Amino acid sequence: MDSTPHRHSSVEEHRSVEEHRSVEAHRSAVKDLLKPLASSGRTERLPLLEALGRALASDVHAPLDLPPFANSQMDGFAIRTADLPPGGAELRVAAPVPAGAGASILEPGTAVPIMTGAMMPAGADAVVPIERAVPDSFPVPGADALVRLPATVAGTFVRIAGSDVAAGQLALSAGTHLGPGQLGLLAGLGMAEVEVHSPVTVLLITTGDEVVEPGLPLDPGKIYDANGTLLAASMRQAGLQVTRTGIATDDPRELQALLRKHSHGMDLIVSTGGVSKGAYEVVRQAMEDRDVEFLHVAMQPGGPQGIGTFDGVPFLGFPGNPVSCLVSFEMFLRPALTSLLGAPATRPLVKARLADPLTSPEGKHQVRRGTFLADGTVRLEGGPSSHLVHALAHSNALVHIPEGTAALAEGAEVEVWIL
Repeated sequence: MDSTPHRHSSVEEHRSVEEHRSVEAHRSAVKDLLKPLASSGRTERLPLLEALGRALASDVHAPLDLPPFANSQMDGFAIRTADLPPGGAELRVAAPVPAGAGASILEPGTAVPIMTGAMMPAGADAVVPIERAVPDSFPVPGADALVRLPATVAGTFVRIAGSDVAAGQLALSAGTHLGPGQLGLLAGLGMAEVEVHSPVTVLLITTGDEVVEPGLPLDPGKIYDANGTLLAASMRQAGLQVTRTGIATDDPRELQALLRKHSHGMDLIVSTGGVSKGAYEVVRQAMEDRDVEFLHVAMQPGGPQGIGTFDGVPFLGFPGNPVSCLVSFEMFLRPALTSLLGAPATRPLVKARLADPLTSPEGKHQVRRGTFLADGTVRLEGGPSSHLVHALAHSNALVHIPEGTAALAEGAEVEVWIL
């Protein structure tokens, strides 16, 4: 929730070794918590462009062949290959076939000028590109002309009907993330709208008496809230609909009242701060009578986590330092939504070589910030501390050091998620 260390995170960064939940186990728990979001009733139909970035709610089968008819792949002459012996031959030029025109009939011994994408004439089985013809230009329409063409194999430069997608074939599976390519396919199949999963609504709560909204005066002992903007931006970029309530105080009763007031109709509550084992952990205190578990995940940063429900609404409690809450979102919430709903899109995963050596807590999965470079290396930005927002802002990747690794040398291969 802030950009400097404070009491909510001291336990997180100086905790003694104890039994921790693995990253994989906690990710699975988050996915189980959010499974109801994938129910069939949570869908809507949208025009194609409005569905950009969303995910298909059901399978889409092609309603027609694509392409819907055999057409030319080149500007050239549609011919019967039987009319062209091994040495080629001169053929009479027939009336041209422009793109968008209906089917014509190719008479034996003739060649039909045809444009790219135009329907193949009945009887034609190949196209000779214009540059291979003599002369290598189309005659004036209506002129009595001959053209010499080389021998050609049947099927040359012909797009067969259904060669891209056949009618009835599965075009896109449920859960497919809809980018420009997927929307272009749906448009090519004649679809004007598509059924997608409804966006997830999130109530985002940042906590702390010491935290001040950006733009307000900063009194002694206060810090500006980075978490609200950081997480809200991450969630909106991922397609979530975010509601913020402002900064909650460290009074657990006030936090409970705030949650009761704003959580109705929400799909998920996410809080930051107040989840460690310190004396003034407001989220822990506010959830004492709720079905919420607070635990430590074997991860650095972002070890302290909360998970459960508040008045029936799924709840996730992230740690208070900015990098910790961002890593928590990327490691747990974003992958769970991708797995369940198909959106947001998965982070691109690459292998890279370390430009710097590093050390890591052997019993934890460490997530470092870095810059993935054009030469295939990744340069670490800042140290492992969870308050380094400046280093995060200059990063384009998350660098993963798996549990059980204490140190890696320069040049070692690591897994990198591109942000």
